Amino acid sequence: MHTRFGRYPGFTLIELLVVVAIIALLAAVLFPVFAGAREKARQATCQSNLRQIGLAFGMYLQDFDERLPDRRDLKIELGYRSDGPGGPEWTGWPPSDPRAGWAAEVLNPYLKSGEMFSCPSVKGLFGQEVRVAQKVGGGAPDSTDDSHYWIWRFDRPDDPVPLDNFWGKTEQQAADDLRASGNTTITPRDPLGPADVELVVDPYFPRTIPSIPGGIRGKSAHMGGRNRVFLDGHVKWLRDARTD
Repeated sequence: MHTRFGRYPGFTLIELLVVVAIIALLAAVLFPVFAGAREKARQATCQSNLRQIGLAFGMYLQDFDERLPDRRDLKIELGYRSDGPGGPEWTGWPPSDPRAGWAAEVLNPYLKSGEMFSCPSVKGLFGQEVRVAQKVGGGAPDSTDDSHYWIWRFDRPDDPVPLDNFWGKTEQQAADDLRASGNTTITPRDPLGPADVELVVDPYFPRTIPSIPGGIRGKSAHMGGRNRVFLDGHVKWLRDARTD
């Protein structure tokens, strides 16, 4: 219907600018909320992955006389090398190799998919950072997936096995040896058992360590902390002030 001036009614330029400004303001307010919700969902997926990995370790223990895997050969095969004896394929921190590609292959029969070793937040944050991503070899259809998680206590292929490494040990022996090594934050008067010992963690690079390259220093897979699974299989979130 025409107006008495012969034109269709419409918005003025000022009205359009006001609407655009309101939309921009709402987007600025809601975008961080949506981003935070998406990250929380990724963090929950990561926790689920770690819980499945913890269960897989438990099933492995049942099948192998309650002993943790000893695949130091696979650790070397998947990339633990250096110009000197017993080092990883990079210089600087860390001097050991916490990547878990060996575990993704060993635990493959107990997991539904190799994607369990892939943290959903890592690819966008770290990409193919060599200290994080590791290609997994083997014959399984999904064994070419990247492994993103870290397992510190299986980080060196030394022979004999160091006190602070868990290759081939029972859960309690691993805890006892870790205490004896002094490489733990548990105080001497506290009991140290499988529920106290971190097994698998998503990657993080504390800003307090100067030798970490600047591009990744202070970064973690999840904002402000990390997910961890312990030797007894329980999963816990740890807030870490050393990371963003």
